Formats: sequence, C-alpha cells, structure tokens
Amino acid sequence: MIVAKGLRYTHPGTPAGTGPALDGAEFSVPSGALLCLCGVNGSGKSTLLQLLAGLLRAEGGTLDVAALHCPGGEAALRRHAALVLQDADMQMLGATVAEDLLLTAPPAHTPQGAAALAAAREAAGRFGLGAHWDSPVHTLSYGQKRKLCLAAALLAAPGLLLLDEPFSGLDHPAALELRDILARNRAAGLTQVVSVHELEPVVDMADLMLVLDGGRQVLFGPPASVLDRVRAHGIRPPCSWTARREIVPYE
Repeated sequence: MIVAKGLRYTHPGTPAGTGPALDGAEFSVPSGALLCLCGVNGSGKSTLLQLLAGLLRAEGGTLDVAALHCPGGEAALRRHAALVLQDADMQMLGATVAEDLLLTAPPAHTPQGAAALAAAREAAGRFGLGAHWDSPVHTLSYGQKRKLCLAAALLAAPGLLLLDEPFSGLDHPAALELRDILARNRAAGLTQVVSVHELEPVVDMADLMLVLDGGRQVLFGPPASVLDRVRAHGIRPPCSWTARREIVPYE
C-alpha cells in the first residue's frame, strides 16, 4: 500500500545549516495495516503526514501509495488520502455540523445530493453528533470537534487515513471512542497512519511502528521489535512493556 524510499523534504525558509525536516525515510506498510508514527515535537511526523497526504512534494526519494507515484502524483494522492489535523478548528469550514459534513455534497434536490445527505446524517449519528446536526461548530466540545473532522474525512471514503495526534487532549471516554473507530476502520480494511507522542492509547492496535528523531527515521518494525529502543529517542514505552514486556489493550 505504502512504499517510501529515501524521502527527503526541507521546508521553505529553513535557515542555512539547518537539516531537512525529513531526511531519508524508508518504510513499507501493507494495505489495511495501522502504522503508529511517533517521535518528539519537531521530529518530522507532521512533515511525513503531509507528504503522505500529497500536500508536500518530496525533494528527494520516492513515495508510492496504492498505484500513485510521487513526486508527480500529489494531486491524485490528495484525492486518495484524508488527513485529520490535530487542531480541529483549523479543519472545520462549515458553520454547523450539517454544513461541515455536506460541504462537498451535490445539491440536495438531486438524487446524488439526497444520497449524500443520508450518508452525512448516518455519519453524524454514528459519531454521536446526531443531536448536534444544526448546532454551530463553535458550540461543540473539543472531543466533538475532533469527531466531526474524522466523520467528514471518512465520508470521502479515503483509501488512506492519516491522523495527526488524534488522542491529544481527549479524556478517557473519548479516547476509548476513538479506539473503537480505529478498530472499525481496520476491520473495513482501511490503511491508517496514526501520529502520537504517547504510545499507550494505540500501540496495542499497531501492526507497525515508525520512530522519527531529528527528521531521520531511527526505528521501524512491529512494536515488539522496537519498544526496547524508543526511550533513547524521547518516547516512553508503555507501562506494561516496562513492567512485564507485554503489550496490553488500553482500558
């Protein structure tokens, strides 16, 4: 599904003598897998997510997602992948829940528009937002805003879902809800990349882990093969791994 070879990117305006934001990432992720992308702030996680979303064009290396090849296929990749940002307020464009979910829908009086409306209402209900259908988005809680962004992304039926720090700021019940969504996506065969600082909420669901440090890929593989070495890169291993070398479900 995803094959990256030597990916390199430097943000415009980077001071001379400063290294690239991403330098030489090489990894592969099979279709339907969940990749846990981790690293401290400034490690290159968001840059890699933007490359995977087709929002940036690599200055070196190649990226293949499904049948799309980059550099060159970024426009098609933007249609294939959905990126959900950490800051929901930057992603919501509609004034209400309904408007945000129907931004790209055909006119309601057409058959296609009626189908889109039904799909949006179903998504709102599935994400616990049905009672907020006509609510202004600014009245939603933090967790509800995050769910709205995720619902809107999944309505587009992406082939690749990219989540930037989705557990950040969530309370425990909301984190459990998000895990349930990830599990349902995985059961449906959707390939997912989940960026995190803290491993605890997602590592048991991950097929693979990729660790970035200072823009460079330092670790990659199944969680059990990586967890003994993450602390050296500023990441805390799960408590169950430290205590018993086990990866247990988040509860």
